[in-house]
Amino acid sequence: MVLTHRNIEGIDIVALAGRLVMADVPQVRQKLLATVEQGNGKLVLDLADVGFMDSSGLSVLVSVFKAARLKNGDVVLLHLSPTVRSLIELTRLQQVFAIFDDEEAALTRLR
Repeated sequence: MVLTHRNIEGIDIVALAGRLVMADVPQVRQKLLATVEQGNGKLVLDLADVGFMDSSGLSVLVSVFKAARLKNGDVVLLHLSPTVRSLIELTRLQQVFAIFDDEEAALTRLR
């Protein structure tokens, strides 16, 4: 799993690439939680290049969301593949996470 981080106007944007599965979860969780802690709790997760995610990957999203909320921030999801979108909808996490197909719209939500 490859993570690419950038910051726009105080909003962290992290692009993930690869498969978010149990083997990658500890490393990804640690990096994302560190990003939230060091920032202001506003995070865009760009999942365009995540081809597969299992339930442990979902647990990472929820953990990061909780950490962001503790800082009065939020986490939004960007560019979901059809496979990942199906998993999010199956677990009804679209009721927790705002989902965007446009980066500017995601940034506007967090401003």
